[in-house]
Amino acid sequence: MFPKAVDYHKQKKPKIPTGLGVLYVLFSSVYLFILSAYFHYLDNGSLATGALTLAGCVLFGGFLGLFDDWADLKWRYKAVIPILASLPLIALREGTPMMATYVFNDFFRLLGFEVVGGKVNFGILYFILIVPLIITVTTNTVNQLGGLNGLETICPLIVMIGLAVVSFQYDVTVLLYVPIVACLILAVLNYSGKIFVGNTGTFALGITLASFAIIANVEQALLIAILPYIFNSSIILLNRFLFHKTAEITVQGDKLVSRNIRSLQTLIAHNRPLSERRIVQIIALIFLLFTALAILV
Repeated sequence: MFPKAVDYHKQKKPKIPTGLGVLYVLFSSVYLFILSAYFHYLDNGSLATGALTLAGCVLFGGFLGLFDDWADLKWRYKAVIPILASLPLIALREGTPMMATYVFNDFFRLLGFEVVGGKVNFGILYFILIVPLIITVTTNTVNQLGGLNGLETICPLIVMIGLAVVSFQYDVTVLLYVPIVACLILAVLNYSGKIFVGNTGTFALGITLASFAIIANVEQALLIAILPYIFNSSIILLNRFLFHKTAEITVQGDKLVSRNIRSLQTLIAHNRPLSERRIVQIIALIFLLFTALAILV
């Protein structure tokens, strides 16, 4: 039913069904549309609009990921197409232009921005600049951390649960119930080496994280939780643009080892043979630590 892709990090190079991220898109979007209708019935316009907006973003992300799977887009195109997925957020004006900038409040005050209660009012710039930036950075960094069974799903799942915990005191958490369950099921199958979610899954998951953070006004928690993603992408991009090198990891029996440091995976496996699962577990632990920090801050 689904196309198959080679699992290059196994000795026998088995072919695994890929593109199953479309199931995450399907179940999450259907749930959010039903939720939107339900909250409209209850005259809860805020949650109804939030559910509708998140559904639109998930569908956009899934479509863009599916298009990438088909067309095998170059990275210069991948870097900008997630901006399209921010359109539902911009059109429906989801999120608040008030953001905490911590030690930079005085800097933004000097630039002429209004600072109220320790938060900067970015006004219309929030919707035309900050929202697309959050969507683009989150989606691309999530998409760049992959290749090992479980990475594409376990790490977004940890961050998603963290965002749900941060916003638990607000009703908006209900938007993530089915996305979390769908991601959990896919994570179990992905970690066991039975499926790949493909770009359809990674794009949709990345956009879910960014969009929900904007809708729930927990952008700061998102930034802290995705720092490992940003670190990984920084290493990849620096090596690609400065040295024109890409990350390489070699199979040695049932272990993986790298002779270079060009991504988070290769940093962990650098001159140290580790099983694929151990590398994934270490990276998942890193995400767990940063997500816990995001919850506590």
